[in-house]
Amino acid sequence: MTLQRSFLVLAALAAGLAVCVPARADLQLATAKNCMACHAVGKKLVGPAYKDIAAKYAGQTDAVARLEAKIMKGGGGVWGPVPMPANAQVTPAEAKLLVAWVLTQK
Repeated sequence: MTLQRSFLVLAALAAGLAVCVPARADLQLATAKNCMACHAVGKKLVGPAYKDIAAKYAGQTDAVARLEAKIMKGGGGVWGPVPMPANAQVTPAEAKLLVAWVLTQK
């Protein structure tokens, strides 16, 4: 195998990993920030399933900003009587990553 071909194969593998790693990293982040105590990807726990959140906010231009604010400040009334508490341990950058991940759930 030539050096150039080896480089192309390596670049293709790296690109594939770049696509796969963020999804795992954000699930890990959701777990580390205790999001998974109240939410699950595919079923309602205390709060709504992430796939239901993604479906509800699909196509809404302000969804990212609204959900980031909800993660940081908490909220209630959208999914029922149990309010979501504020998450002071989540930084704005982490909230952005979490929202991006949640909105990709199907």
